[in-house]
Amino acid sequence: MLKRKIEAAFSQWKNRSVRNPLVVKGCRQCGKTSSVLAFAERNYKHVIRIDFYQNPAYRSIFEGSLSVDDIIMKMTAFLGSAAAFEAGNTVIVLDEIQECPEARTALKFFQLDGRFDVICTGSLLGISGYGQPKSVPVGYETIIDMRPMDFEEFLWANGIAEETIAYLRGCIETATPVETALHLRFRELFLQYAIVGGMPRAVQLFADTKRLNEVLEIQRGIIRDYRDDMLKYAPDSDKSKIVECFDSIPAQLAKENKKFMYSAVRKKGSASKFEGSLQWIEDAGIISRCYNLNALELPLEGNADKSCFKVYMNDTGLFVSMLEDGTQSDILTGNLNIYKGALYEALAADCFVKAGRRLYYYKKDSGLEIDFAIRRNNKCVPVEVKAATGNAKSLKTVAAHEEKYHVSQALKLGDYNIGSSGKITTMPLYAAAFL
Repeated sequence: MLKRKIEAAFSQWKNRSVRNPLVVKGCRQCGKTSSVLAFAERNYKHVIRIDFYQNPAYRSIFEGSLSVDDIIMKMTAFLGSAAAFEAGNTVIVLDEIQECPEARTALKFFQLDGRFDVICTGSLLGISGYGQPKSVPVGYETIIDMRPMDFEEFLWANGIAEETIAYLRGCIETATPVETALHLRFRELFLQYAIVGGMPRAVQLFADTKRLNEVLEIQRGIIRDYRDDMLKYAPDSDKSKIVECFDSIPAQLAKENKKFMYSAVRKKGSASKFEGSLQWIEDAGIISRCYNLNALELPLEGNADKSCFKVYMNDTGLFVSMLEDGTQSDILTGNLNIYKGALYEALAADCFVKAGRRLYYYKKDSGLEIDFAIRRNNKCVPVEVKAATGNAKSLKTVAAHEEKYHVSQALKLGDYNIGSSGKITTMPLYAAAFL
């Protein structure tokens, strides 16, 4: 069983004296159901699972009366002797709750009743017009976003000891070089992570077999499932446009100017034609936008220009699977220069998004461009993602003119160990997962 960080959030929820029903949302196949069920089995005497996706007939449980007693009666009719409802010792798991909007409405009544804990999983819950109940139980549910596995979880899956990871964290915090043998090992694992990514099925298969060809089959199957969702759940008028936007992402990141351009989706494409389609993909948890900043200052969100952005996949393994055959072997040999740095940036974005960060960058018409900007130590810290030979000209410029850019510290991530020069700290690319 793969260890997931979200288990700590589940435990915090369970330890509250008063608990709202918990809603775990995230993109398809990121491990929501397996994590919830594992937690439920460890923490409750009785686990009642209602899977609306696998058994659509369960939706009838929530038709008509939504009183808790009536719902329990109908669950018992479906599940028979397998259903044991003991107040205080039973959790009801409502799987893929977006398939039954009335079940989401019923969460309010479970919270007010208080006898049973309820945990829900949901894919596509953010999609406008799909899976939305007539009455959202505002104030009566607790929502947690779940993402694919991050690099640290990947390390756990591949047998790296907590003490070793703690040592790495200490090196990053103190800007101390990582011991050479460990640095090379972390570098090797990060290149593998670039290919495998964080979808649990892919990670488990890789940890068990190391068969990257089979990992690729799983990833491309997930991509097909995403496209199927677009064609199944999106409004008819948007289906083809959503798929076009999605399929354009690798080429968008391969451009020298990585700003997302609707004209690159389709000739003469525009925001008026494709903005809603891109929003659908983002709401499904598949991508994140990286907004251009008007200034390298806090608050980052307050300085963001929402009309100018780049787009990154939320999982590097899925992104790599969308590229041409042979990309995996290029990555394993350390050839990350392909796609004009797209892979470097995609990896950094993957790490930042899975750490819960929003993405920002800084680009001016003068040609000055900083790949990312993050909040660190309560300061706006510009981050350049470069190869070992990259000179990070823009980063040096903003660091050298503090009176203009207000930058007192900066980070350069690439294929090298930890070091520093003036205001710029250099770190290996894998450090992005621990900043």
